[in-house]
Amino acid sequence: MSGHSKWATIKHKKGALDAKRGKLFTKLIKEITVAARMGGGDPAGNPRLRKAISDAKGQAMPGETIKRAAQRGTGELEGASYEEITYEGTGPGGTLFLVESMTDNKNRTVAEIRKIFEKNNGTMGAAGTAAWAFERKGILSIGKEATEDQLMEVAVGAGAEDYSDGGEEWQLTTPPDGLNIVLDALEKGGLKAKSSSLAYVPKIKKQLAGRDAQVALNLAEALDDHDDVQNVYADFDISDEELAALEGAG
Repeated sequence: MSGHSKWATIKHKKGALDAKRGKLFTKLIKEITVAARMGGGDPAGNPRLRKAISDAKGQAMPGETIKRAAQRGTGELEGASYEEITYEGTGPGGTLFLVESMTDNKNRTVAEIRKIFEKNNGTMGAAGTAAWAFERKGILSIGKEATEDQLMEVAVGAGAEDYSDGGEEWQLTTPPDGLNIVLDALEKGGLKAKSSSLAYVPKIKKQLAGRDAQVALNLAEALDDHDDVQNVYADFDISDEELAALEGAG
């Protein structure tokens, strides 16, 4: 999940994520497997695996499931070999999309992702089609029990670039290589992040309304629903008023 697009907000409001628990588990298991394959099975020396396991535990994934996923990554257990591929494309209103996937059959996946774009008024492009419009950032959210002074002292002091008031929580951004440093600093300062991820953040957001907004939401949701897709990032934004109108129409 991108966690930063308005289409994700709509899904939260509709409770659609609850119905996708099995799909979420599949994504988390793939991430654990690939993280263990890339950096070894010891979480202490593999930050990516450590975070993947933390995310899985946060979703109440059984410990045995986590262990088996890591063992498939290290080769202790047999299992599918996943390849990481990022697809790029365009959507309605000139919107740009980045789609991170993990697949054991890239020919099948590329054909299916292309079809999703085409069915939702979009086009899958070559490498470089959309990547230029995004920046790689670390993204964290922290509960409002943390004060602004604490954020300044602990998070910004450890290298966080910016923070903003997200309503029920604070949202922080870090350089890609600074995410784990800020996470460690927060933990030492007695502040626990509610979520953290490396994400692609659009440099400029495109405001959408009406049919373009609805079609962009549909495209983002259809891409995210694909079993091989881990994350979807898009550069569109939709006003709260427009979201309310779309929800009312739905």
